[in-house]
Amino acid sequence: MFTHFKTDDSQVLASSKDKNAIPIWLVSTNQFEEWEEELSKIQKKWVDVNKFKASRNETLLFSNADGKVAAVAVGLGSEEIDPWIISKCAEVVPNGTYFISNKLSEHQANIAAFGWAMAHYKYDHYLAKKNQKLAVLVVAENCALSYVNSLVRGTAFTRDLVNTPTCDMGPDKLEVEARQLAKYFDAKISVIKGSDLLKRNLNSIHTVGRAAEIEPRLIDIIWGDKKAPKVTLIGKGVCFDTGGLDIKPSSAMLIMKKDMGGAAHVLGLGQMIMEAGLNIRLRILIPAVENNIAGNAFRPGDIIKSYHGTTIEVGNTDAEGRLVLCDALSLASEEKPDLILDFATLTGAARVALGADIPPYFTDDENMKIQLAEQSKKHHDPLWPLPLYLPYKEHLLSDIADLNNVSPGGFGGAITAALFLQHFVSKNIPWTHFDVYAWNQNARPGRPKGGEAMGLRAVFGFLSQKYK
Repeated sequence: MFTHFKTDDSQVLASSKDKNAIPIWLVSTNQFEEWEEELSKIQKKWVDVNKFKASRNETLLFSNADGKVAAVAVGLGSEEIDPWIISKCAEVVPNGTYFISNKLSEHQANIAAFGWAMAHYKYDHYLAKKNQKLAVLVVAENCALSYVNSLVRGTAFTRDLVNTPTCDMGPDKLEVEARQLAKYFDAKISVIKGSDLLKRNLNSIHTVGRAAEIEPRLIDIIWGDKKAPKVTLIGKGVCFDTGGLDIKPSSAMLIMKKDMGGAAHVLGLGQMIMEAGLNIRLRILIPAVENNIAGNAFRPGDIIKSYHGTTIEVGNTDAEGRLVLCDALSLASEEKPDLILDFATLTGAARVALGADIPPYFTDDENMKIQLAEQSKKHHDPLWPLPLYLPYKEHLLSDIADLNNVSPGGFGGAITAALFLQHFVSKNIPWTHFDVYAWNQNARPGRPKGGEAMGLRAVFGFLSQKYK
């Protein structure tokens, strides 16, 4: 259905300069007076009339004698360039060809190009009227255009997968997308589904998905040199979450198509990794299910014997994400990879703690914790570490099983969920869990309301640095 992982260059980013390209001036508040001195008298008057002071996200269009845009001034405020300032500019200017006149570093040029491209993203697959915006940016000579285009495609791919309603993105259709991605990059793919999950002792995945019309499945993609360091990505693929018998209110179900956001993230990140040709043996595991309601739905109080062998009491059927992930984490651990990363729309508690925009991450690797924070800041891609506070694991104890899938109180819910997952990762395997929202609640420049890729640029930056 989607083609964002293909290597066609973005239509809105160009490498060769058009003689008619319109200059964009990026102006910070501390450079404002110096910049203004270079303007003509008429331009200075226009700046004064519009009270342009180079505040963050201010955009001022200058016209020529014919009334057409001749130049654009963009306020940076006191901050450095970030992608969303450039997105705002791209949304404001009319269709045409532009270039940034400032001298930018390669990193700044990449950020600007990414922000410009994302301003053109719109999920319009079901609309008769498609997005007509086409303002082209001629990127700086030092811009790594192929790298930027990969980020754009991976982000758009992730967003599209999340935005697609479950009628067209159930476990079977998610498998189709995974197969197309694998085929394009000549990766191996295998899928275990339905009763075959039980034969392989993947009981938790089957239990959560068995009440749905479309069979639950585990998607397994392998790519790269088998001798290279092994990196495994695991994504929660709950294609719709009713909450099960602990049913959600209808208002909470309105965006539950996004509960496969973890799967969308690992497919988008996988696209970036394979396109970049990173020196890793990549594995992508996606437990794809619907948490539905029927006569054979799993119940509160049921006991599940996981792939790991740990028995789990179901304290709440709406805490299903950790149940499908635990089997995938145990399976991934068997080959002792060098790194496991999982992405999941796992807890509301993470949103209470950090809001919708900042995904928390949990890791027992201190070096990785620091490096992810650095990449997050570098790429303007928010992430924030939360602790794996081991004493909280006692809240997951059960009287009749090894673990309960929920703690009895609401406190520290994101931490107890992460501790539950950690139980299924073999010791001495570096592991990081990302609790993402995968959704923009409100439209902002470059970030329309709907599905969102969170932390992907930061994680890809980390992987690119580690596995060149």
